[in-house]
Amino acid sequence: MSYDQNTFNFYAENAAEYAAKRTKPSKTLVKFLSLLPEDAFILELGSGAGLEASHMRDQGFKVLATEGNPELGKFAIARLGADAKIMRFDELEEVQAFDAVWANMCLLHAPWEALDDIIGRIHNALKPNGLLMASFKSGTGASRDKLDRYYNLPTEDALMQKFSEAANWSDLYLTAGEGGIGHDDTPYNVLWVSARR
Repeated sequence: MSYDQNTFNFYAENAAEYAAKRTKPSKTLVKFLSLLPEDAFILELGSGAGLEASHMRDQGFKVLATEGNPELGKFAIARLGADAKIMRFDELEEVQAFDAVWANMCLLHAPWEALDDIIGRIHNALKPNGLLMASFKSGTGASRDKLDRYYNLPTEDALMQKFSEAANWSDLYLTAGEGGIGHDDTPYNVLWVSARR
């Protein structure tokens, strides 16, 4: 299973509130888009209400936004139409279809033991030299927050090892930094993984 049931239920039950919370795309998205050709086809995983996918589309990119939670995903479909669909991480089956994959603060909820398969699927879905950017909350191992949401919370070393063993990347690096305040009002630090097939 590529998701935790309690976490899945939280987002289903709070979908409208969560969809309305964010109003601006992340600053890292600007950097990500600057690394892509103008005609890039981007897959977004964990798109939520489709805010960042909408921004990417507005910048002229072709986008497929995917969200595994139907209650959240219906907001993305309302915003993006056919450019959005309901799809879990473990349902990704495309091969060399995308120039880039954007996975902002979504894989952090995937069970740690499921990440190997998910990373492999992402690698397969990218075209040669395709770019993945993914973010995680950092920590010292899986735990739950005050809202009973599961987080895999890797260390830098553990995350790099996970990505390097799950797929044969031509380039792989990690950037650590301050995150912000989470939905549970707790500050967190973030790990950004950038990888090329």
